[in-house]
Amino acid sequence: MQKKVYFKTFGCRTNLYDSQVMMSSLKEYEITENEDEADVVVINSCTVTNGADTHVRSYISQLEKKGTDKQLFLTGCGAHTKGESLLREGRVHGVFGQSEKEKIDTLLKKEQPFYEKGDLNHIDEMVVDEFVGKSRAFIKIQEGCNFRCSYCIIPFVRGDARSMDEARILEQVKRLAANGFGEFILTGTNVGSYGQDTRTSLAQLMKKMSLIRGVRRIRLGSVEPIQIGDEFKEILDEPWMEKHMHIALQHTSPKMLKLMNRRNVYRQDRELFEFLADKGYAIGTDFITGFPGESEELWQEAMENARALPLTHLHAFTYSKRDGTPAAHMKPEVNGKVAKERLHEIEALVNEKNYVFRKAFSGELDVLIESYKSGLYHGLDQHFNKIVIKSEEDLLGNWIKVSNYEVLKEHNYANI
Repeated sequence: MQKKVYFKTFGCRTNLYDSQVMMSSLKEYEITENEDEADVVVINSCTVTNGADTHVRSYISQLEKKGTDKQLFLTGCGAHTKGESLLREGRVHGVFGQSEKEKIDTLLKKEQPFYEKGDLNHIDEMVVDEFVGKSRAFIKIQEGCNFRCSYCIIPFVRGDARSMDEARILEQVKRLAANGFGEFILTGTNVGSYGQDTRTSLAQLMKKMSLIRGVRRIRLGSVEPIQIGDEFKEILDEPWMEKHMHIALQHTSPKMLKLMNRRNVYRQDRELFEFLADKGYAIGTDFITGFPGESEELWQEAMENARALPLTHLHAFTYSKRDGTPAAHMKPEVNGKVAKERLHEIEALVNEKNYVFRKAFSGELDVLIESYKSGLYHGLDQHFNKIVIKSEEDLLGNWIKVSNYEVLKEHNYANI
């Protein structure tokens, strides 16, 4: 009888993709979506913040408290930062880096505890043609990052930017589209750098993807403002483009951007955001509060600048010191309580902007229904806004057009 494996995935969409690569590589084990019945748990970890490390440790502690005899394996970014200590403490049976994930069958059979870090130049060879439990498909198009933001540990655990082979990406999209997937999310450590090392570009890749039968909507992970050049701007009006872009700013104070060693400039960011908003795009961003040196004066300037931006979505977090990064030694530090208050302040601002955006939009919503909970269907529209739908029909996995809906504070609602 085959042993059952449960995958616990933390962190970003790149990790979701990596988990799928592991699932597709498993031949001698059965995959389960029920943690309780698993013999083996593979923890695909994130290490972007101290909090991320804590979540992984807490999860391991929860499993230990249950007193189960499950065998635990750690992979993902945390394998490089916390793997050795967890292995030494006997809390996991094995640790392996991202480059080793296609060998998962062999690794899970190892009787002796092991640590196989792998290398940071690896590019996936696997072609994924299914996504367990998902209605959208994640396509990893690149790995690593050449930026050196002063707070970020990721280049040290994912390596420098390198692009996946275009033919392999398109083959994957073809197979997934043939299996019924219509929405594709392009992921990676720094998605906008795709093609810089292979003499192509993100815009060219997306155009080729759009020609594949069954591809209905293409969405991007986070891109940098400087990566949206003239060639990319030419595809913004294409019907297959999701009318939502996530563009990483991290801050809106010019001085703070310099301290963070960022490449974006607020004045240019604002011009770009206004250009996208004029084309009907919803716009999300990343934002860090409480970074060393963020005085009250600089915070007020940042908020004033943020108010001027046509933002609709936000992924904000308080600064978390990472050993080995330049920012770890920067002063003056910002009190954690103050950082959290600032986080809530900018979240409230963008939530209100999102509500105003949804109220102002009078068109039809193009929705992919992703889940069914407590008698209601949940989906995302072309602006990456959530809609909750009541219906007697089975809508799960369907694309539907919604023209009559109610705009609520948290989300849109329809009864169809």
